[in-house]
Amino acid sequence: MTSPEPAVPADHAADATAPQLSLPAGFEVLAEHGELVEVVARALDLVERELSEAVANADQLADHTSRHLLEAGGKRIRPLLTILSSMLGDPGVSTGHVGEVDDEVRTAAVVMELTHLATLYHDDVMDEAPVRRGTPAAHRVWGNSIAILAGDLIFARASLLMASLGPEAVAIQARTFERLVMGQLWETVGPEESDDHLEHYLRVIGGKTGSLIAAAGRLGAHFGDGDEATVQTLEDYGEKVGMAFQLADDVIDLTSSSQASGKTPGTDLKERVPTLPVLLLRQEAEHDPAARAALELVDGPLDTDEQLASAVAAVAAHPVIDRAWSITRRWSQDAVDALAPLPPSPVKDALVAFARYVVDRES
Repeated sequence: MTSPEPAVPADHAADATAPQLSLPAGFEVLAEHGELVEVVARALDLVERELSEAVANADQLADHTSRHLLEAGGKRIRPLLTILSSMLGDPGVSTGHVGEVDDEVRTAAVVMELTHLATLYHDDVMDEAPVRRGTPAAHRVWGNSIAILAGDLIFARASLLMASLGPEAVAIQARTFERLVMGQLWETVGPEESDDHLEHYLRVIGGKTGSLIAAAGRLGAHFGDGDEATVQTLEDYGEKVGMAFQLADDVIDLTSSSQASGKTPGTDLKERVPTLPVLLLRQEAEHDPAARAALELVDGPLDTDEQLASAVAAVAAHPVIDRAWSITRRWSQDAVDALAPLPPSPVKDALVAFARYVVDRES
């Protein structure tokens, strides 16, 4: 996804004047509410500064490795969702007149982004990814062991911050971390012989992607003084919108041009990662010659650009792409439906718009 980034450099100290905020794609509806956007901008500016402080280390190597991906950028979607979720407990949210985001919410937002960053260090080692956020992956610069330790160090800093928020927050973080690890484990070992491969994959992305976005919604609503029903609603929304986001990435990897996505189409195919369109193609192969022909290319050598392009074109041209989008849009609609109990507000409108955006984007 190549959406604009919040314009909040790490070394910029927040003050009484709202920083300029370039809203990430999907959240543009917030721009209609100037006061609300200013509150969000100030909160994100402080979160960015606190992220930089959280990874700082007196040891030069630890400091450089921990800052590597943070300073490479990122959309900061998880902190933003934490902040927006916290606003739903504010009585003024229906009109967009909300108070400043408090310290506990910002701390939770920082922890969500730190946890996400740490998983990227580990994922890149396991996937042997050469690049992350337009810069060489940490393991390409310092080697696997240092990259893994950098991820561990960031996890430790996240845990220290979460401990300041009390036992319930620590428990939420621990359960989320468990799901993240289990998702990666399931992806690494693959499905058991008796497993349904599609159900297995949905469990994987629920653990690797849905869990952390669900935690962002839950923590934001909790520390924003939302009632239990609101907390559960935001957790449910986060889980489902996270699923929709990852499933859409699966499809976009095969259907988007390199100009739109910024990466070569078929990256998942080349890395032999089982994703939604290919799993659906395997279901069709028993009775569909076109599916079998496409799978011959997918399962064959993908060493050259021409081989990869042929495999991508074969899958992208098959009707399973329409079925994959249908499944993905169902998760998006489920996320929207999860918000139904909430009263109307600009924040609810933004969360709905983001759920729609994740399945309508081209990259």
